[in-house]
Amino acid sequence: MSQLINIFLEPGKVFAGLKDKPSFLVPALVVVLATTLSGLLYFFNVDPEWFTNYQLQAAAQDMSKAELEQARQFMPGARTLGYISAVTTPIVFAIIFSLLALYYMLAGKISGNPTSFRHGLSLAAWSSMPMVLGAVIAIIGVYTSSPQSSLESMQLLNVDPLFVQLETGHPWATLARSFSLLNLWVWFLAALGWKTWYRTGWGQALFVVLLPYVVIYGVMAAFAAF
Repeated sequence: MSQLINIFLEPGKVFAGLKDKPSFLVPALVVVLATTLSGLLYFFNVDPEWFTNYQLQAAAQDMSKAELEQARQFMPGARTLGYISAVTTPIVFAIIFSLLALYYMLAGKISGNPTSFRHGLSLAAWSSMPMVLGAVIAIIGVYTSSPQSSLESMQLLNVDPLFVQLETGHPWATLARSFSLLNLWVWFLAALGWKTWYRTGWGQALFVVLLPYVVIYGVMAAFAAF
């Protein structure tokens, strides 16, 4: 359990210990539970009527009034979405962690640093621990903000709303609302883990860790720009 604290204070020491005994279940569960809880609390506290109108607002320009009313009747309420998110969030994280583990296996094979799937899962899970802080901040936001606030506005360390507040439908809104400053911490931890395990330089470690995110955010930026 001390590793859950030391990953924030002495991450190099934690990764050194994980090299021979890689683990992933505890940090993965902590991240998933914290994220799931923050989502549940939002959906259970948001104004249901306002939330429905907010969702429909994004589609208002492309739908007639009759279509909007029909959509309103079939649209799941906030609490229902809360239960749905409680089921889907763990599944999404399981997929993301598995994909990252496979990526680290491939990167290890190419770079000459053999990486097992378990090591890949360990690196992905432990480096994601800063996301717990994001979930805690979101929970604080739920209880200190108006009940007529969007889920995106609870992510207080994202580019939107921290630096900019873009309208829904703005070309750059998706990118701004999906990029968190905590990503920088997550990437640093992942690179530190890679560097610690394989005694590489920072250059290789950062390249391995950042490559998929450069591609993902690069594609998002390209769609926003063009």
